Amino acid sequence: MATQARDAAIVGIHEYPLRDVEGRVSPLQIKAESAAAALADAGLTWSDVDAIYDAGEGGGMGGLTIAEYFGLKPNVIDTTNVGGSSYEYHAAHAKRDIAAGKARVALLTYGSTAHSNVQRIGAGGRGGGVHPADNMESFTGMTLIANYAMVARRHMSQYGTTSEQLAEISVATRAHAMRNPQAVKAMQDLEFLDIRETTVADVVGSRMVADPLHLLECCMISDGGGAVVIAAPEVARDCAKTPVWILGSGEATKYPENGGDITVSAAAQSAPQAFGEAGVTPAELDIAMIYDSFSITVLALLEDLGFCPKGEGGAWVEGGRLRFDNPAGPALNTDGGGLSSNHPGMRGIFLLIEAARQLRGESTSQVAGARLAVAHGNGGMLGSRHCAGTVILGRD
Repeated sequence: MATQARDAAIVGIHEYPLRDVEGRVSPLQIKAESAAAALADAGLTWSDVDAIYDAGEGGGMGGLTIAEYFGLKPNVIDTTNVGGSSYEYHAAHAKRDIAAGKARVALLTYGSTAHSNVQRIGAGGRGGGVHPADNMESFTGMTLIANYAMVARRHMSQYGTTSEQLAEISVATRAHAMRNPQAVKAMQDLEFLDIRETTVADVVGSRMVADPLHLLECCMISDGGGAVVIAAPEVARDCAKTPVWILGSGEATKYPENGGDITVSAAAQSAPQAFGEAGVTPAELDIAMIYDSFSITVLALLEDLGFCPKGEGGAWVEGGRLRFDNPAGPALNTDGGGLSSNHPGMRGIFLLIEAARQLRGESTSQVAGARLAVAHGNGGMLGSRHCAGTVILGRD
C-alpha cells in the first residue's frame, strides 16, 4: 500500500444515535448536530471547513441552505443527489477537489425523519420523480419493493439461487446488529418483535412481502443521519484520529434497456474503476459495507463488485461467510446495516462511517487487523434506473 496515493482521508465521523426522533428535531438539526460531533471527532472546528457536500435532503437549494444554516462560506459546494449512493459520490468528489487544491477540509452530512414522517418508501410508489418510462411502468401499480423482488426472482430463475442463500445476508447483518447497542435500541424503538440473532429458517419463515422477498429481507424505515469529515494530507496527519485514506473510487449509471440483464447492477462498471485506482483486488478486502435495502441488493452487488462470479453469489455467501468472525470474509455491514440498524431513506453515508470505524479499530463487530474496506452505495432501484458509487478505503 506504500505506493498508493494519499490525496485525502476521512478524519472525522459521527452517526446520529436515534432512529425514532418523534418529530422533536428536523433533518437540518440532525445534520448540524452530526457535523459538530464529527468535527470534534477529528479535532477540527467549523472554521476549518471550506467545502460542503450535500444531497439536499435537509431543504430546498441544498448547498445554499446548508451553508447558511451552518454559518459557513465554503469555496466548494457540491449538491450531487443520486439517492443512496450520493455520499460515495461526495467522498470521491471531495478527494478530487482536495487533490486539485480547491479545498482542505470537506464536510458531508445527512439527516432524515423518514420514520417520523411515516414515509412509505418500499411499499409506496417507485419514487424518484417522473421518469421517461413512467407510461410503461407506473400504470401497473408496481411498488419499489416489487422491483427488487423481480430481480430476486430473475436471479433465482437464471442461476438457481435459493431463498435460503439470500437469507444468509439477513442472518449475518442481524448478528452484527445484536453486538451494536445503537442497532438494538433502534429495533426496540421501531417496535421489532423477538429481537435476537436470527437463523436462515427464521428469515424464510417470516411473512412474504413481495415474492420471493420475506419481511426479514427488507430494510427498516428509520429516522437518522450522520456526518463525515474528509481532509487533505497535511491536515489529516495532525487530526485526533487515525486517517482513513480514500484510495480509489468509481461512479456509474444504469437504466432499463432492451436486452439488458436486470441482475447486473451499475457496480459492474464502477467497481473496476475503484479497484483499479486503488491498486487492490476484492480478495484483499477485509470489510464490505454494501447498500442493503434488500437481501438481493447485497447479493447482486457482491457479484458485480467482483467478490465472486455473476450467478455464484448464492453459494458464495453460505455458511456464515459474511460474519465478522469468519476468516473467509469479507465482513458485511458490521453495524447491522439497513436490514437491522438504520435506513432513513438514503443509507450511503453510514457505509463510509462504519468502514472508517473498522479501519480505526472502533467497530462493535471489529475485524482483527482490518486494513482495507469498500463502501458501495446503490442509489435508485436495482434492476431499474440507479447509480453506483464505489469507494475503496485503507489505513496506513
